[in-house]
Amino acid sequence: MAVPLNLTLAIERYDRHFPFFDNTLQLPEGLNLTVYQTGQSAPLRDGKGRHERMLHGGDFDVAEFSLSTFLMARARGLPIVGIPVFPRRLFSLSQMWVHPDSGLHHPRDLIGKKVAISSFQTTLSLLAKGDLKFQYDTPWEKIHWLLTTKEKVQFDFKPGVQVDYIGGSREDVAQKLANHEIDAFFLPHPPHSVVSGKLPARRLIDDCRAAEIDYFRRVGDFPIMHVIAIRQELIQQEPWLGRALYDLFNQAKSLAEEYYEDPGWSRLAWGRHYYEQEKALFGTDPWENGFQRNRANLERFIHYSQDQGMIDSIYPPEELFVENTLNT
Repeated sequence: MAVPLNLTLAIERYDRHFPFFDNTLQLPEGLNLTVYQTGQSAPLRDGKGRHERMLHGGDFDVAEFSLSTFLMARARGLPIVGIPVFPRRLFSLSQMWVHPDSGLHHPRDLIGKKVAISSFQTTLSLLAKGDLKFQYDTPWEKIHWLLTTKEKVQFDFKPGVQVDYIGGSREDVAQKLANHEIDAFFLPHPPHSVVSGKLPARRLIDDCRAAEIDYFRRVGDFPIMHVIAIRQELIQQEPWLGRALYDLFNQAKSLAEEYYEDPGWSRLAWGRHYYEQEKALFGTDPWENGFQRNRANLERFIHYSQDQGMIDSIYPPEELFVENTLNT
């Protein structure tokens, strides 16, 4: 009898991941998972710092991981590889916050302004800078960037770009905006004081929902934030593992879809209505996994990364993933 493969998996607590935590998944024979609910910037049940712990600490065999840092890691030959599963996605415009009294209402208004972000390579930072330049005619090079987090993979900033490290928490950033010490912030998790209304802030674009629907229709996808990364040595030892994990995440996603068949599942009173409206607006599944469906999405991020000096050259997205998942 073959010895079971015991793996550690670190993921967020999204609805599409619930089946990993409530034991409703049907695991393939010979695979055992110990699942950790691990956050990135905020602690969950099993701690935080998931990306660093996967890349540098060796704490996990498989983990939900920053797409931007993943692009840099693969370009540098670091020993992780991915499967085309993308559990976190965000549009950049919803994450661009300014002071209500600022008079800033369009990306071009940010030229020459001070904008706080996490690290330069944080995926939301990468996307927002790229979208500013290539979607909204606002060169990211003409903005003064203030960083709150150290870079996970070291690189040299492009000459002439104004970048300063200020440190601090998300709440510190919110207070700096309230005090007019900065002009805007772009963060993947808005500060609690802002979303609760304790400190003043508004989204840069007044109707960012309409702007993001327009973005989706023009660009054709919902931007990826995270990917599932695996230790390369595991794939070398167990070539079947990449496709097995890909199938497992899709099984979890299908189970999560079924939750919304119950109109009372969500704490949102009209959760089912919102679900139906979203499906009608997008006309397709914006969360679809797989390499072929997401190829253009990945190519855009690779282009953004090279333009921002985080990778030296453009490379084909096939280089990111386990070979037997490329036909998905």
